[in-house]
Amino acid sequence: MWKRKSYYVIGLSLLIACVVWCQMGAFLVHIFFGVNIKANFLKFCFSLFKEDSVYYFVVVILLSIIISYSILSTLFKIAEQYLLSRRFKQKLLLSKNIDMTRSINEIFNRVNNDILVVNAEQPFAFTLGFRRPSMFSTGLIQLLDFDELEAVVEHEDFHQKKYDPLVIFILQLISDALWFVPLTKWCLENYKIISELSADENAIHKMGTELGISAALLKLIKHGCTDKSSPVLVHFSNESVNYRLQQLIDPHKTIPLRAETTTIFVSIYVLIILLGMTIVIV
Repeated sequence: MWKRKSYYVIGLSLLIACVVWCQMGAFLVHIFFGVNIKANFLKFCFSLFKEDSVYYFVVVILLSIIISYSILSTLFKIAEQYLLSRRFKQKLLLSKNIDMTRSINEIFNRVNNDILVVNAEQPFAFTLGFRRPSMFSTGLIQLLDFDELEAVVEHEDFHQKKYDPLVIFILQLISDALWFVPLTKWCLENYKIISELSADENAIHKMGTELGISAALLKLIKHGCTDKSSPVLVHFSNESVNYRLQQLIDPHKTIPLRAETTTIFVSIYVLIILLGMTIVIV
């Protein structure tokens, strides 16, 4: 169920991005290279106004600002993520607990040694970067018993295999760049929730019981474990905790992940204008 829903929100976000970015690309090609592309909504907007009129220049400036913001926002986020992730990893490596890292990887048969344990009193567990190891603190290992720790390992292992940090980063780029289409933000927030529910489901399947993951989650909630880091992290205890608790209490209950009416209306309205105008000029 969650796998299908995750594909749905990813596909919806990518579809919206492709539609809007293709229009922006067509407009830029026309502006810089003089190529006339028929299915270009932005060019059609200009054709509604007479050249050299005030309205014409207003539209030119407005659309140019939107396109410039989308491009610069995307480039800035990519550079920011790279720098923050690099600094964050270097900081964590300085606190690496070599003996405990080796021990945990051996206990859980991690062939790639992809678990890194760092010295920190605060209990935390997360997957950092696009192809980076999971991170655990010594505080977490001291807090949890063996079954609980194994459940957390299985949870984070799922995030690694599904490349969730990368997927979330892409959805975040789309959401920030296309802020005028609210459904992109809805896709981002819902994928975060779905990925956590899926990871919990994977841990329960591997463990054969929900007791380990439930106890670990409750302990981390009690100790106030939250994600306050700047890079894109897939954190074990994050904002989706309420949904996860509902699912653990009643696994057969369907959790509604619905968008608000306003979000749907505004997004559909924007996309209908884009597609409708494209059809008209074809």
